[in-house]
Amino acid sequence: MKVTDHIENAKGNTLFSFEIIPPQKGKSIQELYDNIDPLMEFQPPFIDVTTSREEYIYIDKGNGLLDKKLTRMRPGTLGICASIKHKYNVDTVPHVLCGGFTKEETEYLLVDCNYLGIDNIMALRGDAMKDEQYFIPKAGGNNYAIDLVKQISLLNQGKYLHEVMDIDNKADFCIGVAGYPEKHLESPSLQSDLKRLKEKVDAGADYVVTQMFFDNSKYFKFVEKAREMGITIPIIPGIKPIAVQRHLQVLPQIFRIDLPEDLIQAVDKCKDNAQIKQVGIEWAIQQSLELKAAGVPVLHYYSMGKSENIRQIASQVF
Repeated sequence: MKVTDHIENAKGNTLFSFEIIPPQKGKSIQELYDNIDPLMEFQPPFIDVTTSREEYIYIDKGNGLLDKKLTRMRPGTLGICASIKHKYNVDTVPHVLCGGFTKEETEYLLVDCNYLGIDNIMALRGDAMKDEQYFIPKAGGNNYAIDLVKQISLLNQGKYLHEVMDIDNKADFCIGVAGYPEKHLESPSLQSDLKRLKEKVDAGADYVVTQMFFDNSKYFKFVEKAREMGITIPIIPGIKPIAVQRHLQVLPQIFRIDLPEDLIQAVDKCKDNAQIKQVGIEWAIQQSLELKAAGVPVLHYYSMGKSENIRQIASQVF
């Protein structure tokens, strides 16, 4: 079922969902199941599965020589989506990236999703590679998320990249895109960023999931500005609980977000990461309760593969 249908069927009640990351190569999927199991009591209608970009590794060849190889450390997004869908009877949302994929490779992936009965796609540009200052698309790939949205929308119309064929079974993907309450790190302003979001909606996006934020007022302002611009599709808030001390430095650095002073002070008073984790849980509970009271369609949690703090939050909210 489509994410938008789940939201409509909820009739104004706030749904629970979360995002997971595939295990690294060589790891068992059982650990992933062990972290999903405790969250199923909250009846998530869908679960997001991220896709990792390729990255370079350096293999020691001896004599001081290194061999540079391109690899993916966390493959398996589509397989995990199929496995979760089968094991838990829940819809899954694979993340599809521009970065690292040609348009042909993207088309093959989308065809496979359609065969597996996957109804939802999260369309993302993806980040720059670790050794690149700016995002560089793969030759023959989509440059921006809007290009990916357009490709998926065309496939929904039965229009493939190259072949002319008789179509008797069109795809019908529900397309999710990202939104940034504090603007995308490469955007010159929030207003400019919202214009890009409106373009993605006009190209066929069906719903928005926001990047993490820790000040609800920024989400509410973002939604208000989006509505003023004519964006009427659901805007789902993304929530991530602080869990360790280094989050105070890493999250603003990577995502270009601000942390509220009250949260910073509460973390600074903690003696260890166990206390910090509890602060993060309590902060996310208050965020979630306020957002739920405001009638958000879904509360979407970034679990990063760990479920205990998400379980504690959900138990107080749902």
